[in-house]
Amino acid sequence: MRTEDERLFSMLIYILSLPFPVLGPLVIWLLKREESEFVDYHGKEYFNFIVSYIIYGIISSILIILLVGILMLIVLSIMTVVFTIIAAVKSYQGERYRFPLVIHFIK
Repeated sequence: MRTEDERLFSMLIYILSLPFPVLGPLVIWLLKREESEFVDYHGKEYFNFIVSYIIYGIISSILIILLVGILMLIVLSIMTVVFTIIAAVKSYQGERYRFPLVIHFIK
């Protein structure tokens, strides 16, 4: 069973990522990863998500030349917001959420 604090901090990783994409989640993850395996899991999952979607964004930006990149960037932006909200809700419910299409750089 997850404690209230573990669920709250794991949710805050995602909630703070909306206004502060790296700084807010990084601070929480670095401060709480030693205390909670659950927060550590969500911190790693979030940063894998960010790195993967930055890579997809760069690829989409390059493909703007072929005009499909514009559509890809729009879809990628929507996916980022929707998946972040889903992850915040799931983490607060005490579940481990895995983002779709994520390359796991940090294990």
